[in-house]
Amino acid sequence: MAQQQPDTGRTGTADPDGAADRHRAAGPPETDEVFRVETHGIDPIPDGERHGSAKDVFWLWFGSNLTFTYVINGALAVSFGLTFWQATAVIVLGGLSFFAISAAGLSGVRTGTATLVISRAAFGVRGNWPAGLLNWIVSIGYTIVSTVVGTLALEAFFADLGWHGGAAARALALLITLALTFAVAMWGHATVQFAERQMAYVLAAGFAALLVLVVPGVHATAPAGPAGAAGWSLAFVVMLAGPVSYVPMPADYTRYLPRTTSLRALTWWGALGGFLSSAALGVIGAAAATRTEMTDAVAGTERLLPGWFQAVFLALVLLGSVTNSIITLYSSSLNLQVLGIPWSRAKAIWISAAVTALGALGALFLTDFTESLLSFLSLLIIVFAPWGGVFLADMLMRRCRYDTRALHSGPAGGYWYRAGYHPAGLAALLTGMLFAALTCHSDLWTGPLVAPLGGADLTLLGAPVAGLVYWALARRTVAATTPFPAPPEAAPHPAA
Repeated sequence: MAQQQPDTGRTGTADPDGAADRHRAAGPPETDEVFRVETHGIDPIPDGERHGSAKDVFWLWFGSNLTFTYVINGALAVSFGLTFWQATAVIVLGGLSFFAISAAGLSGVRTGTATLVISRAAFGVRGNWPAGLLNWIVSIGYTIVSTVVGTLALEAFFADLGWHGGAAARALALLITLALTFAVAMWGHATVQFAERQMAYVLAAGFAALLVLVVPGVHATAPAGPAGAAGWSLAFVVMLAGPVSYVPMPADYTRYLPRTTSLRALTWWGALGGFLSSAALGVIGAAAATRTEMTDAVAGTERLLPGWFQAVFLALVLLGSVTNSIITLYSSSLNLQVLGIPWSRAKAIWISAAVTALGALGALFLTDFTESLLSFLSLLIIVFAPWGGVFLADMLMRRCRYDTRALHSGPAGGYWYRAGYHPAGLAALLTGMLFAALTCHSDLWTGPLVAPLGGADLTLLGAPVAGLVYWALARRTVAATTPFPAPPEAAPHPAA
């Protein structure tokens, strides 16, 4: 693991010497260069190595969400019985959740470290470990989903070229997809930012053409069946599952930004990027589902396209899957460091890559992918929604003011609480998870309250439930462990 750097003790955005702005103008430091292995992991990024601007997060969230998964999600909304316009409304509302995701990145600007380090303030250093493990599992799960989608697209491309190689073709497609993802994530932060931006240019042009080819033929008022409370709630769960799954990641990609980066700019640029890509692709999926069978979403969409565009379409699916897998795989390597793996980020990522490969093999050769995806998206909300509710509530209560040293200090720090556990955070998380489990409507698990609710899935409400419980239990604790904003000339404060 990279050597931890001392915290400056500053929690505000003051920069009297203008060091951050001068460094930003000079370009990224040698420790964060494109096509050079990043040396930092979860250790705080020193002020002297901060660079970039809020506009960088636009390209990150825009490029990483130009993934075919959102097309599948839009198609699923229609399959639940919604009309095209109803599904579009759900898609737009789901996309607005990127405002919260992007705003959460301010915690990375303030602390210079990863999201799952910052969440120690809410759960305690040891109490953060179980949730961190679950977040790593779900992060890898999303990487597997994106990898499988890209693999199927590349296999179909091989078939269009005349090679129907069966298992051999699918295995080769998987290997290529994994290699493209791993190469970028292995190099680290600067390369991830660069690759997301460059691939976004190509993907934006391609998916814009797809939008023009698919949407004009939509059957706008024909529902697949009666939606009801169950259909609407399931559509919201599916559309919000993607954005909510990013809650443990925003600081991972803002921790290099200068402390002078404003909350408003950070929020708007990131939200705009995630909203535009997820909403546009979701609309494509909803439109396609009104025109053709979308059980196999890649094949279904391909049937609607002219022959000359089909190869381009498959390339878009592959490239979009890679852009999404890159950020989830990169964040998973930081997550492993949070869990205590005594390796550098570049070494820890091998564990995540190996698990991703095994999971993708199982999804491709042992299960029906569409059903597995739906079950996966439905169940992950049980964990992600309450966790995100506690984390965001803690961030709001502290106004993103953290003692960075204490986050890394173990028993000597102020976030150790009771033997390393924060009772309020863990109680709120468990309460939210219990509520989500009782109201979950999934192929793998249906909660006992679903039937009395008319089949509605209310797992999303696990977030506000957990957040409100945390606020009620932790008001005094948060006040006691939140440092006051230090004046610019103040000396670094000691760990609490």
